[in-house]
Amino acid sequence: MFVHAVYFWLKDDLAPDRRTAFAEALRGLTAIESVRHGFVGVPAPTDRPVIDRSYSYALTVVFDDQAGHDRYQVDPIHERFVEQYKDCWERIVIYDSVEEG
Repeated sequence: MFVHAVYFWLKDDLAPDRRTAFAEALRGLTAIESVRHGFVGVPAPTDRPVIDRSYSYALTVVFDDQAGHDRYQVDPIHERFVEQYKDCWERIVIYDSVEEG
């Protein structure tokens, strides 16, 4: 299993309609063929010192293996998302992880 977790910090001055379009397009990434499970969310209302709630949106997609992830990266849906919405975020952080062993 390969987990790709992406955190987006959207620009503060992003227009509401652009924010809505971004969120819809982000959800569309979970429909890419190599994605086995996909989740789009916003920060939960939890409050502990170790929790970072500063991001705007989180995308988590799970693949069978790294090959599935690599296909996702070059899928036209993904490439179109990056091209059309890269101006929406001021910061993005990605955590990729695999099962140990």
